[in-house]
Amino acid sequence: MKALHMIAWILVVVGGLNWLLTAFNWNMVEKIFGQGTPVTMIIYILIGLSALYELFTHKQACKTCSAPAPTAM
Repeated sequence: MKALHMIAWILVVVGGLNWLLTAFNWNMVEKIFGQGTPVTMIIYILIGLSALYELFTHKQACKTCSAPAPTAM
């Protein structure tokens, strides 16, 4: 499960960086793999599925989210 989590996390980061670059009219995925190619579509699908996976499993996998809340003094 840790490997799947790490792969999903890396793909989510790649997707986020691609969105940042897209704001400056530079799409990293399309520059590398071509615009509208099947490989590009597969990468976008994997990034989207990774985001969903992280959305639904993050709380149980994250050490910060699963740590007990500090008590107030």
